[in-house]
Amino acid sequence: MKIVFYCQHVLGIGHFFRSLEICRALHRHQVILVTGGPSVDVGLPGHVRKFRLPTLEMDRDFQELHTDAGADLDTVRRQRREQLRGILEAEKPDLLLIELYPFGRKAFRFEIDPVLEDIAVGRLPGSSVVCSVRDILVEKDQPQKHETRTVGLLNRHFEAVLIHADPKIVRLEETFSRCHEITIPLIYTGFVTPSPAPGARQRLRAELGLADADRLIVASAGGGSVGAPLLDAAVGAFRLLTRRNTARLQVFCGPFLPPEYFERLRQAAADGLQVARFTPDFMSYLAAADLSISMGGYNTTMNLLAARVPALVWPFGQNREQRLRAQRLQALGALRLLDDAELEPSRLAAFMQQMLKRSERSEPGVDLTGAPTTAAWVDGWRARTEGEPAR
Repeated sequence: MKIVFYCQHVLGIGHFFRSLEICRALHRHQVILVTGGPSVDVGLPGHVRKFRLPTLEMDRDFQELHTDAGADLDTVRRQRREQLRGILEAEKPDLLLIELYPFGRKAFRFEIDPVLEDIAVGRLPGSSVVCSVRDILVEKDQPQKHETRTVGLLNRHFEAVLIHADPKIVRLEETFSRCHEITIPLIYTGFVTPSPAPGARQRLRAELGLADADRLIVASAGGGSVGAPLLDAAVGAFRLLTRRNTARLQVFCGPFLPPEYFERLRQAAADGLQVARFTPDFMSYLAAADLSISMGGYNTTMNLLAARVPALVWPFGQNREQRLRAQRLQALGALRLLDDAELEPSRLAAFMQQMLKRSERSEPGVDLTGAPTTAAWVDGWRARTEGEPAR
């Protein structure tokens, strides 16, 4: 079966990496991953092809879209609309998976709504359309208007909504009040995350030259767009640790941390403190770590649970999403939530010292099978619609 997976990230990289993990799980199918956010350099499995639309991303005030290298916005919108339609016309996918929309990404309705309508009336080859959405939605300025429009689009154009969450932790209706008006199936898949490879902890600790008594701390900021305060705090707190002689701090800044912040952190690197933009082996670092300090985005948080690493989490304060998720997981003992005041280096150092004394790696009992469950649903959907046995 041929699947087109549309994913548009505008600030961080969580949406992209969650979608990529689902694409990896769809290995029985041909997958075309269509993206149009800031470029992320990552390898793709053999069954996945990537098509990049001209770049659009959100400004740091979350108000306006802007283009790459100063291109004209209207021109880029027209190009993207034409290219997206051309992909669907040429590939003739059996299934179009759309990440987040229409629950979010309203700024991209200019290119999504026309192809949905064209599929509905037969101007494009008939594709089934399914929404892929995370656990928690951000607040909207006009929530009732937004929800009315979302319900209408879902009921007219989509066949199902795949909710990548464990309903024991959070349910979609907690942040979308009109789920009861959606007439298509709402399917919970579990959270989406990779798991560390077997033996990853031992392998990476050996590569880093860490003894059993040494403590590895990993500080990360997701994509990096809004993570500078956390990384500064982690570096400052690390210098105050009483056990610095047996601890190491590895900082991952994220590909989108502004260059001036990255350079400042890089210059702070010293014995026991290493700074890098990104690693493709992040899961192994978490498995090897004795403590993680991070923001509370979906992907990072689920990575923490999969690696079962003690964690201090500072949620992004622009909306409710990261804090709500972190609060639910803190109640399970899966992590410890940090507020803004606790980023003061001496206070953060005290929390780090306490967390490093822990030897247990908790098992919070959260469903993390979202990617394989999504792939199994797609296989079953194909069997139901085509009369073929699911493999």
